[in-house]
Amino acid sequence: MNNQSVIFSKWFLLTIAVVAAFIIDIWLGSVQIPVKEVLSILITGASENQAWEKIILLFRLPKAATAVMAGGALAVSGLMMQSFFRNPLAGPFVLGVSSGASLGVAILVMAGFAGGMLISSFGIVVAASVGAGLAFSFVLLASIRIKDSATLLIIGLMVGSITGAIVGTLQYFSSAKQLQAFTIWTFGSLSNVSTTDLPLFIGFTSLGLMVSYILFKPMNAILLGEDYARSLGVNIAKLRNGILLSTGLLAGVVTAYCGPIAFVGIAVPHLTRAIIPTNNHQQLIPSVFLMGSLVLLVCDIIAQLPGSQYVLPINVVTSILGAPVVIWVILKRRNLGASFG
Repeated sequence: MNNQSVIFSKWFLLTIAVVAAFIIDIWLGSVQIPVKEVLSILITGASENQAWEKIILLFRLPKAATAVMAGGALAVSGLMMQSFFRNPLAGPFVLGVSSGASLGVAILVMAGFAGGMLISSFGIVVAASVGAGLAFSFVLLASIRIKDSATLLIIGLMVGSITGAIVGTLQYFSSAKQLQAFTIWTFGSLSNVSTTDLPLFIGFTSLGLMVSYILFKPMNAILLGEDYARSLGVNIAKLRNGILLSTGLLAGVVTAYCGPIAFVGIAVPHLTRAIIPTNNHQQLIPSVFLMGSLVLLVCDIIAQLPGSQYVLPINVVTSILGAPVVIWVILKRRNLGASFG
């Protein structure tokens, strides 16, 4: 069996795992619904029990679909960042996108602008989108003047530090109610995407994924160094702008709708390489997307504490599971940098 056949077989297994996790994620919840009814509602879109039908179609299905797209989007954006900057610890939020989104929400919730929008998910999505967009725009403008990729990475980190300092100042002068509202947002949630928001969410993340996949050839070349990539005719500035666009779009949209979700963007690319050892981004991008979707679905299943009416914040679960996985991958591979050369 050649390498291509092995990869296709692993894609097939990952796809089955994603579908299984997707169904389990929809099946679990505070209201117990038989598996047969869940499958029937998913296939036909209707059920004799209208309460079950509404629970599945209006709440659980959008949440599971959000997990699939958000997990895949964060994982692919992390892969793009790690490959371009040749830094195994680079993630989708090093551009300051997550920090910018946090600043937007902090201003809305803690600076007195919220008013009646304090508990409005729409207001929070708009504030997070504006904050992420401004931070991303600043980094994009900086990329026009800065030609060195490592320096651009530092600029992104500094943007995150500045916005983090502003958020900390707002927290210091905020009331307990405002702090609680902001803290709840930072925990992350996959339930914020409603049935009306889902097409828009899927559309924007799909656009970012398409841009990432289009760049697979220059991404393969950049792994051997910028000078080698230039000798092959790769326009580094154009590639950098494309990566900034796709990563900013993927991370920004997910953060705006779901809040900051840790671990997925950094750890999933390494976990994928441990299972599918390849540096070809034409194969890596679909692999990482499937793995990211599976990981976030599993985290959401765990977050629901099967058999319990309580639901843990998704960010808590991804963080708790993330650290051991990253440590395991590091111990197994011993040299993460070897994945980038």
